[in-house]
Order: sequence, then C-alpha cells, then structure tokens
Amino acid sequence: MTRRAVGANRGWGGSGVRAARRPELRLPPLRPHGGGELEPDGDYDGLEFRDADLAGQDGAGARFMDCALTGCALDSTRLPRARILDSVLTGVRGVGTDLAESTLRDVELADARLGGTQLHGAVLERVLIRGGKIDYLNLRSARLKDVVFEGCVLVEPDFGGARLERVAFVDCALKGADLSAASLTDVDLRGAAPLLLTRGADRLAGAVISTGQLLDLAPVLAVELGIRVV
Repeated sequence: MTRRAVGANRGWGGSGVRAARRPELRLPPLRPHGGGELEPDGDYDGLEFRDADLAGQDGAGARFMDCALTGCALDSTRLPRARILDSVLTGVRGVGTDLAESTLRDVELADARLGGTQLHGAVLERVLIRGGKIDYLNLRSARLKDVVFEGCVLVEPDFGGARLERVAFVDCALKGADLSAASLTDVDLRGAAPLLLTRGADRLAGAVISTGQLLDLAPVLAVELGIRVV
C-alpha cells in the first residue's frame, strides 16, 4: 500500500480561496510489468510500466493501484471507467487516449505530451498535473476536486459543464479554455499566463483572478454579459 503524505497547503490563501491539496506519493517497491496487452477489467497492483507501447490496447474498467507508468505510449488506448489510484505517470504520450468516466485519485501526471485525451465524466481528486503539454483535453461534465495544474500548457481544454472545487493553475498556460456551464468553487486562476477563454467567462464566479487578468478578460466579459463598449 502506498504511504501517502498530503501536503500542508490545506488552508485559506491570502485571497480567501481555499488551497488545493496535493498528492505526495511514495510508491512501494514495484515489480516490472511482464508484458502482454492490457485487459478489460484488469487488476494491476504495484507494477512498473516502463517504455511500454500500450497504443490501441483495451483496458476498459481496469484498476491501477500503486503503479508507475514511465515513457509509455497511449495512442488510442481505451481506459474508460478505469480507476487509477495512488499512481505516478511520467512522460506518457499519445493522441486520443480514452479515459472517459474514469477515476483518478492521488495521482501525479508529469511531463505528459497528450492530445485529444477524453476525460469527460471523469472524477479527479488530489491530482497534480505538472509540466508537459496537453492539447484539446476533454473534461466536459467531469468533477475536479483538489487538482493542481502546474508548469504545463493546456491548449483548448474543455471544462464545459464540469465542477471544479479547490483547483489551482500555477505557472500554467491556459489557451482557449471553454468554461461553458461550469461550476467553480475556490478556483485559483492567478497563476495562469496567459489566461485565454473562448466561452464561459460568465462562469468565473467562485474563481480568483488578478487585476491584470481582469483587464485582459474585459472584452470577453463584455460579450458574455451583453455589454456594449463604444
């Protein structure tokens, strides 16, 4: 079983926003994955997947517990309704990875290069996404609680209809985000640079932004609120 120490940043920040709790994982000694393809509803416990080519494989409903995935290829890998718990993913890459309706709890995702990842309807709790670049991330109707995006680039992420609670963006580029119908509670956007929204600026209630970001968002807010500026 992973020994987990959750970071001390549980309190209220100076802005009155509650800080997201980060996972701090100490994996137990891992056994190398013996090869072979992923299996639907498979059970993977205490395994290390290193430089594995998992492209196109079907692990729908699988459970990953105390696992490390390092340098793995995830192109079109099917992992809907999977459970990824107390695990670390480093340097994974792929286009079209399907994690719809999955659960990620106490997970670190570092230096990923992903495109078109499907996480709609997923549940993310105590997740750190650090470094790397993710294009067209689909988080529609997902639930995010205690999630930190740090030092990463998000291009056109879709948070439509999602619920975000205690979510922070730290030194993170947020380009073309869609917040349509999203619900935000204690979301700290001050570390997002740039902060560019395509839709949903009217859903920023429950978020904290800087004065400079407010000025940058003024044209979008005016459109969303039907304000004419002449």
